Amino acid sequence: MSADPMDITASCHCGAVELEAHLPGGLADTGRCTCSFCARRQAAAVTATTASVKVTKGAENLTLYTWNTGTAKHYFCKTCGIYMYHQRRSDPAQCGVNLGCIKGVKTWEHEPVKWTDGVNHPSDRR
Repeated sequence: MSADPMDITASCHCGAVELEAHLPGGLADTGRCTCSFCARRQAAAVTATTASVKVTKGAENLTLYTWNTGTAKHYFCKTCGIYMYHQRRSDPAQCGVNLGCIKGVKTWEHEPVKWTDGVNHPSDRR
């Protein structure tokens, strides 16, 4: 997959929420995390700059899930339940955008997806 920077649009399943974002590494950094939440969610994500993530439709239809330190912020559509994006705990200047929500992307073409060790998070060792 190309590591060329790209701008994307993404939407949830029911279409209530849409967003735009800039991916500095394109689709090349597709990954999953092993933390207790991501391991259950299982959605592959790509890196966007937090400043570039703009909800263009349905911001009022997003719900937020956070826990523990409150640093990671996970956003879901209230209607269909689809995970859209999250602000990362490891670097709040980055967001992970659900690969499956990006218009025109065939998620199966990105397998195998690399895994990041979220169980042994650097913030937990301080």
